[in-house]
Amino acid sequence: MKDPAPLFTAAAASYTANCVLGVAVATRRVDTSHVRWLHHALFGMTAASTLAAVSSLRWSQSRAGWALLPAVLPLSVIPFVHDRGLRHVVVALTAAPPIAAGAVRAWR
Repeated sequence: MKDPAPLFTAAAASYTANCVLGVAVATRRVDTSHVRWLHHALFGMTAASTLAAVSSLRWSQSRAGWALLPAVLPLSVIPFVHDRGLRHVVVALTAAPPIAAGAVRAWR
Protein backbone atom coordinates (compact mmCIF):
# COMPACT_ATOMS: atom_id res chain seq x y z
CA MET A 1 0.00 0.00 0.00
CA LYS A 2 1.70 3.16 -1.16
CA ASP A 3 -1.21 5.53 -0.63
CA PRO A 4 -1.95 6.01 3.09
CA ALA A 5 -5.10 8.11 2.50
CA PRO A 6 -7.48 5.22 3.35
CA LEU A 7 -5.81 4.89 6.76
CA PHE A 8 -6.36 8.58 7.45
CA THR A 9 -9.97 8.18 6.35
CA ALA A 10 -10.42 5.21 8.69
CA ALA A 11 -8.96 7.20 11.59
CA ALA A 12 -11.22 10.18 10.90
CA ALA A 13 -14.31 8.01 10.40
CA SER A 14 -13.82 5.97 13.57
CA TYR A 15 -13.06 9.12 15.59
CA THR A 16 -16.23 10.76 14.25
CA ALA A 17 -18.33 7.67 14.95
CA ASN A 18 -16.95 7.50 18.48
CA CYS A 19 -17.73 11.19 19.11
CA VAL A 20 -21.25 10.83 17.70
CA LEU A 21 -21.89 7.80 19.91
CA GLY A 22 -20.45 9.60 22.95
CA VAL A 23 -22.70 12.61 22.39
CA ALA A 24 -25.73 10.38 21.82
CA VAL A 25 -25.10 8.54 25.07
CA ALA A 26 -24.36 11.74 27.02
CA THR A 27 -27.60 13.35 25.81
CA ARG A 28 -29.50 10.10 26.49
CA ARG A 29 -30.55 9.68 22.89
CA VAL A 30 -28.96 6.23 22.89
CA ASP A 31 -28.70 3.71 25.73
CA THR A 32 -25.55 1.62 25.55
CA SER A 33 -25.77 0.20 29.07
CA HIS A 34 -25.94 -3.32 27.64
CA VAL A 35 -23.28 -2.70 24.98
CA ARG A 36 -20.77 -0.46 26.75
CA TRP A 37 -18.02 -2.26 24.86
CA LEU A 38 -19.15 -0.51 21.66
CA HIS A 39 -17.69 2.87 22.66
CA HIS A 40 -14.49 1.15 23.76
CA ALA A 41 -14.27 -0.81 20.51
CA LEU A 42 -14.68 2.38 18.48
CA PHE A 43 -11.97 4.01 20.55
CA GLY A 44 -9.67 1.05 19.93
CA MET A 45 -10.33 1.35 16.20
CA THR A 46 -9.60 5.08 16.37
CA ALA A 47 -6.33 4.57 18.23
CA ALA A 48 -5.17 1.73 15.99
CA SER A 49 -6.05 3.47 12.73
CA THR A 50 -4.45 6.71 13.93
CA LEU A 51 -1.22 4.90 14.76
CA ALA A 52 -1.31 3.08 11.43
CA ALA A 53 -1.80 6.38 9.59
CA VAL A 54 1.03 8.05 11.53
CA SER A 55 3.26 5.09 10.64
CA SER A 56 2.90 6.12 7.00
CA LEU A 57 5.68 8.60 7.72
CA ARG A 58 8.03 5.60 7.61
CA TRP A 59 6.75 3.77 4.55
CA SER A 60 5.19 6.30 2.19
CA GLN A 61 6.02 9.54 0.45
CA SER A 62 3.12 11.28 2.22
CA ARG A 63 3.92 13.70 5.03
CA ALA A 64 0.32 13.86 6.26
CA GLY A 65 1.36 11.88 9.32
CA TRP A 66 3.03 15.00 10.71
CA ALA A 67 -0.35 16.74 10.79
CA LEU A 68 -1.92 13.74 12.54
CA LEU A 69 0.87 13.13 15.05
CA PRO A 70 -0.43 15.61 17.70
CA ALA A 71 -3.61 13.51 18.01
CA VAL A 72 -1.59 10.73 19.62
CA LEU A 73 -1.27 12.62 22.93
CA PRO A 74 -4.99 13.17 23.63
CA LEU A 75 -5.78 9.66 22.41
CA SER A 76 -3.19 8.35 24.88
CA VAL A 77 -4.63 10.36 27.77
CA ILE A 78 -8.37 9.87 27.19
CA PRO A 79 -8.59 6.36 28.73
CA PHE A 80 -7.42 7.84 32.03
CA VAL A 81 -9.89 10.74 32.14
CA HIS A 82 -13.21 10.12 33.89
CA ASP A 83 -15.87 9.52 31.25
CA ARG A 84 -18.67 11.43 32.94
CA GLY A 85 -17.06 14.84 33.06
CA LEU A 86 -16.23 17.82 30.93
CA ARG A 87 -12.53 16.92 30.95
CA HIS A 88 -13.30 13.78 28.94
CA VAL A 89 -15.02 15.84 26.27
CA VAL A 90 -12.29 18.50 26.17
CA VAL A 91 -9.45 15.98 25.91
CA ALA A 92 -11.32 14.00 23.25
CA LEU A 93 -12.02 17.13 21.20
CA THR A 94 -8.36 18.18 21.22
CA ALA A 95 -7.74 15.27 18.85
CA ALA A 96 -10.22 16.63 16.28
CA PRO A 97 -8.05 19.29 14.57
CA PRO A 98 -5.05 17.02 13.93
CA ILE A 99 -7.29 14.17 12.77
CA ALA A 100 -9.07 16.47 10.34
CA ALA A 101 -5.81 18.05 9.16
CA GLY A 102 -4.22 14.66 8.59
CA ALA A 103 -7.16 13.44 6.54
CA VAL A 104 -7.24 16.59 4.43
CA ARG A 105 -3.48 16.48 3.77
CA ALA A 106 -3.54 12.76 2.99
CA TRP A 107 -6.13 13.27 0.25
CA ARG A 108 -4.32 16.21 -1.39
